[in-house]
Amino acid sequence: MASRHHARVFRLSSPELAAIGARGTTRKHPKNTIVVSEGDTTDGLFIVLEGRVKVFVSDAEGHEVILGTHGPGEYFGEMALLDTGPRSASVITVEPCQLLVVPKDDFREFVENSPAFAFSVIGKLISRVRALTENVKSLALMDVYGRVARLLLELAEERDGVLVIAERLTQQDIANRVGASREMVSRILKDLTTGGYVTQSREGIVLHRRPPLNW
Repeated sequence: MASRHHARVFRLSSPELAAIGARGTTRKHPKNTIVVSEGDTTDGLFIVLEGRVKVFVSDAEGHEVILGTHGPGEYFGEMALLDTGPRSASVITVEPCQLLVVPKDDFREFVENSPAFAFSVIGKLISRVRALTENVKSLALMDVYGRVARLLLELAEERDGVLVIAERLTQQDIANRVGASREMVSRILKDLTTGGYVTQSREGIVLHRRPPLNW
């Protein structure tokens, strides 16, 4: 059962994947391949069939903020297809990936002819706006510890009464998501571990109890 703190994941149903998949082509990419670059012109919708990708924005100095990750059944690139603007973020594979690419015109036609999918896309865009609003609020009103605690709770899923983050996150990944230094995140995670709130391993992070939002 997903924790109420876990961000909603928008995956295509099997019928939707079969219908829209007939319009696309499959591409395979090794790990650490840039699939989309911020500012690119829009060419199609990307659906993850295998593997995982990371969505991020960066500046000229190479500073990076991670906006999220997508796994099998999830899709990305729909926003630029709807407003015909350039790509608003970059996407890189964090594992070897197989992606289905649906051309822009075919995607728009599918949205027009599939009300259920259209509502799913609308729901995803609304979820993204809500997440961005919360992120702005967090950056403005919370200290770094509060932002780390909030992120851990958002990513956690409840499994047999325990909150688990199965996604493999490095300290740098967390730092990039909360707008802080890796050293600061390292100290916070160490304090949370010492306090018995979390356990870290190669398999992920376990939250034994909810960390307070204020330390």
